[in-house]
Parts: sequence; structure tokens; C-alpha cells
Amino acid sequence: MTRTFAAPGMYVQGRDVLDDVGDHLTVDGTRAVILADETVLDIVADPLTSGLEVAGFDVDRIEFRGACTHTEIDRIAEEARGADVVVGAGGGRALDTAKAVQSDVGARLVTVPTIASTDAPTSSLSVLYADGEFDEFRFHGVNPDLVLVDTAVVARAPTRFLRSGMADAIATWYEADTAYRAAAENVFDGRSTLTAHAIAETCYDTIRDHGRSAVAAVERDAVTESVEAVVEANTLMSGIGFESGGLAAAHSIHDGLTRVDATHGATHGEKVNLGTLTQLVLEGRETATLFDLIDFSLDVGLPVSLADVGLDDPTDDQLQTVAEAACEPFETIHNEPFEVTPPAVHDALLTVDRLGRTRRDDRH
Repeated sequence: MTRTFAAPGMYVQGRDVLDDVGDHLTVDGTRAVILADETVLDIVADPLTSGLEVAGFDVDRIEFRGACTHTEIDRIAEEARGADVVVGAGGGRALDTAKAVQSDVGARLVTVPTIASTDAPTSSLSVLYADGEFDEFRFHGVNPDLVLVDTAVVARAPTRFLRSGMADAIATWYEADTAYRAAAENVFDGRSTLTAHAIAETCYDTIRDHGRSAVAAVERDAVTESVEAVVEANTLMSGIGFESGGLAAAHSIHDGLTRVDATHGATHGEKVNLGTLTQLVLEGRETATLFDLIDFSLDVGLPVSLADVGLDDPTDDQLQTVAEAACEPFETIHNEPFEVTPPAVHDALLTVDRLGRTRRDDRH
């Protein structure tokens, strides 16, 4: 099978880099649109507009209404038609919407994450939702032309978002390693390269080495070398690692959890963290490995039990819903090197819940 690897055209990260967007954007054209919600527009629109105008673009602003849905994508694409550059700013859903809009209108793409909560800024796909539940993946075939990450902006965001991105980044390694060992396809319908596998491992090591310090810094709106390291892992390494390295059970468990209304208050990464622990149980990992990841999760404030993602007293029907959704035919849980069934997922979830609760109680 062919080995495939893809990445954004350019990645720029650092304090106050928003002002330099025009220096890094090598795109011909005259019209740019900035897509972001009202709060994010207040933060980034002025410096981005100034930089784009210096580069020779007329700039329009389009307000994102908060959900990456077919309806929202169609609405914004109509307003953005004729643009040469689409600049998406904000969190994962805004950036996924910008990617879909860029694909529809045939423009070039700049992503400007204002939080380091997911690996959406660097990827070539959008995750669409319907009524808060996972709906479908939309693949666009190309990665962003430019990813611009202002770490001063990221550090001022709520710390919960950084934690969430760390969970997504941890999953990158466990899923990419499983997919690599199983010779499973990545999102580009090829096998992982050694490069992608190594990036995924470095992503994990970076989170474990710098995660605690980065959380402490961001709780004080500070930018340190550990913050820079974790933001890069959450955004660039994780994005490349999951797309070119491959996915497995953790993100499928996340997709299943979105099918239960009680979990809608948890972030993507928070649900993924529970998915990673569930994947480790499915794979029969040693208890010491599970407790090591549970301990780290507790140290930085990530979920380790069903109650932590909104399922305080889950019914068997709710768990069955999660398990069946996680095992739908299109899900990446089938990249595991063995057959995974809904009953196995159901029981693994219960096991993770007990282990997480027990470990938390023991530490107290």
C-alpha cells in the first residue's frame, strides 16, 4: 500500500504574530474574508485586517454563528463567493467551517486558532454536526496554506481549552501507533509514513514533558517555553499525526459519546480523553499504563470517568447507544488489529469508569 503524508503549506507560531499575516501569505488576489464569531472578531479582526490590507487585499468580515453544519457552511459560502482568501479564526468548529467554505468557493485558506483545543487548524477535513451530535466528516483534499498561531492570544483563553487540546494530542500517539502496527489506512487512504509515526510519538512526549508546566502558566495568562511547546504539539504535531498517522478507537468513542445529550457540555478533547482510556482497555494494556495516564489526566484536570463528561449515572441504554455508535462501519475503531464489537466497548467504558473513580479516590 502507498504511504502518504500531508501537512499545511506554512506554520507560524509565536507571540503577536497576527500582525505579520501579510508577510507570510504568498497568495495572489484582491479579496479576503475573515470568518469568526463575534467574540473572536473583537480579538483578531483588526490586526488581521491591517496585515491583509498591507498585502493588498480588500477585507470583508463574516460572523460565524457557532455550529459547523451544512446550513452554516452554505450560508457563509454564499457570502464568501469570489474571495481569493478565506481566513478562519477561532476554535475547531469555526476553522472546520472555514475549511468547508474555502473548498466550496475555491479560495486559499488561512487558519488562525485562538485556542489550542484541537488539531483542526492544520488538518484537511471538517467535522460536521447536527443538533450537537457528530454527523459526518467532509474531506477537502488539501491542508491550509497558512496556519498562524498567536500564543499570546492562546494563553489568554480559558485553560480548559489548552487541557482539551492536550487530550487530543495524547490520543494522537496511541491511535497513530495502533494504526501503524495494524497497517491501517490514514485519512488519505494510504499507510502511515515513518515521519508521521515519529511526529505522533514526539507529540505525546511533548505533552507529558511540558503539560503540567504549560497549564500552570496559562492559568496566569503567561507564555513560556512550555506553553509554546504544548501549543505546537496540540496544533501542528497532533494535526499531522492524526491525519497522516491514522486514527483508531479513541475518536470513535468520542463520536459515540456525542450521541448522548448529557455529554454535550464536554469539549471534544475531554470526550477524546475518555476514549483514549477506553482504547487502552480494549487493547488489554497493563493496569500500570492505565493508571499512569489517569494520574497525568488528574494532574492537569482531564476527565477520567463517565461523570466527568456529563454521565453521572449512565443507564445501560445510554452506554449501549455510545457503544453502537462507536462501532458503526465507517468508524476508525475498526483500525484496531482485532474485531471490536459494541459489547466490548460497553464493558470497556464501565471498566474505565471504575478505574478512574478508584484512582481519584486513592489519591485523595
